[in-house]
Parts: sequence; structure tokens; C-alpha cells
Amino acid sequence: MSISTTLQNCLSRKGSQYDIVHHAHTHSTSETAQVAHVPGDRLAKTVLLADERGYVAAVLPSTFRLDMSELRDTTGRDLELVREAELSALFQDCEIGAVPPVGMAYGMQTYLDESLAAQPDIYFEAGDHEDLIHMRTEQFLNLMDKAERGSFAHRWST
Repeated sequence: MSISTTLQNCLSRKGSQYDIVHHAHTHSTSETAQVAHVPGDRLAKTVLLADERGYVAAVLPSTFRLDMSELRDTTGRDLELVREAELSALFQDCEIGAVPPVGMAYGMQTYLDESLAAQPDIYFEAGDHEDLIHMRTEQFLNLMDKAERGSFAHRWST
């Protein structure tokens, strides 16, 4: 499948500079980070949520978990996780579970956790389970310039 058409168009419109990192097929962000030899703090994952007003994408490091109460404070919305069955209709050019962080390109409000801005570079799903986009953080923040930024995620505790 490679890069989703929507993501490719978004990258082109923004004039983004990036590399594609190909890796073996994976089923989770932690597995992707391991197989692709990517630090988990630099691998952005996208969590889809919804309420009666519509869908929202929250983008955070793969080593973090979403704090729903802090997201509620950030958004002013009482959001719930979207069921996997809904994802294929929302992201028709992506494999289920390989959603790129550019929710705004898919017509939804997007929130970016501030912790990603502290990283030197960022990796994220390209739309399938075998390719990542890699770019400098400045390029990523330019790509995500329509996303609202906030602090709504915390590192997984072990």
C-alpha cells in the first residue's frame, strides 16, 4: 500500500522533506519501534476519538498513553475512543491501525501532544503497517501547523 494518498498530498502541499523507512509488517506501535529501530518517544501514534460533534485525532508518542481527563480539559469535549470498525470508513486509503497523524487532512480536528515537539526528529505511520515517514521535528511541526497543541499524555508506567 505504501504512503496513503491523503498523506502524500498533504506532504506535497506543505513541501515537506522526509524519508520513508520500510520495515517488516507489524501489529502495534511498540513492535514497529522495535522492528524499525526507532526510539518510541519519536514514534508518533494517532488515537481516534469522537463525540456528538464529530471525530478528533490525538497525536502522542508511542511510549505515552492518553490521559482522557487532560484531553477533556484541552478540548472542552467529552470524547470516547472510536471503535476499530469505524476506522476503515474514516481512513479509506489506510490500513486499519496505521493512521497517519494528519487528521486535519481527513477533515477532523487534531490535537498534538507537546512532548513530541521536544524530539529532534519524528516518525509516523504512512498508512500501512510496513512504512514510516521520518522527518525533522521542524518539518513535522510545519506539517501539523493546523493541529492544536497541548499536554494530554503521559509516559507508560511500568
